[in-house]
Amino acid sequence: MFWLFAARRLRQLGILGMNRRNAECILDHNPRGAFPIVDDKLRMQEVCCRIGVPTPEIYQVVRFVGQLRRLDELLGQRSDFVIKPNRGSAGRGVLVFHGRSTAGLIRHNGEIVPLETVRQHLSDILSGMYSLGGRPDEALVQQRVRLHPHLESLAYQGIPDVRVVVYRGQPAMAMLRLPTRQSSGRANLHQGGIGVGIDLATGRTHHAVQRHHQRIARHPDTQQPLLGHEVPFWAEILQMAQRVARATGLGYVGVDIVIDAEQGPMLLEANARPGLAIQIANHAGLRPCLQAIDARLDALGNSDTTSVPFGSEAAAASVPVSSSVPKSAATSASASTSRAA
Repeated sequence: MFWLFAARRLRQLGILGMNRRNAECILDHNPRGAFPIVDDKLRMQEVCCRIGVPTPEIYQVVRFVGQLRRLDELLGQRSDFVIKPNRGSAGRGVLVFHGRSTAGLIRHNGEIVPLETVRQHLSDILSGMYSLGGRPDEALVQQRVRLHPHLESLAYQGIPDVRVVVYRGQPAMAMLRLPTRQSSGRANLHQGGIGVGIDLATGRTHHAVQRHHQRIARHPDTQQPLLGHEVPFWAEILQMAQRVARATGLGYVGVDIVIDAEQGPMLLEANARPGLAIQIANHAGLRPCLQAIDARLDALGNSDTTSVPFGSEAAAASVPVSSSVPKSAATSASASTSRAA
């Protein structure tokens, strides 16, 4: 019977579970025909070019195994770039390089990777090892984002990103994802990265968790405080998330944005099935935020708009997750996260 109490408590706290997310958010608001747009990074880059949203430049596209015979020519003299699958997810298959040596390419963590190993990794990407559904894929050689000075103390051997969940054209919740030693420099919560809740109205961080829902106040590797930081370019980030959501035609979408040291906010990717761990990072449920947006837009007679002021309304609607929540209830909420969380 304890699970009944846990489920009731999650509903009281406004926690959005996977089943409700799938039925009421994804099925109701995300046209199936729009999924291939966000699942394909090349198509998303075309969308970004059309609407004027900055995104990391793609230097090369590897589509055939035969191209790997001239890998030296494809890479040229570049030593600062990222290799990633076109239709990958959750950071799988991504290699970040920032230098060269006579022995090979130098990764972000100092590891030297021989060119033949890079060739094999590209072959694995083409085979579909890292793609959604395991289908054959393309490999991208892409611009490496430079760490913004404001976030330098909050990152370990990687680039933080901002996830904004946009519902019916309105930002509903946001978090900052930070790389750690445990996550091998990746801003991925399931691999040991840190999720830091962001107040939509102010852009300030207010709550942070690491793996297994452990609440933390300092970065475990840099020892810097995590709370009270103002995310740079906050208004621009929210506006960019809204523009991307509108361009994709998705009513419920996770928009991932990185902040480059020179170019500022840039779209990293968008996700038609955003995970639910953002609630743990914010110590609040998503359902009240979505309901507040529904009420506001329905009162205005709008089905999907960006004219409604964002931030304060969704933030005011969020219900903090009480520390009295049973551990199993919190686990149930986290277990509802998708692989893209």
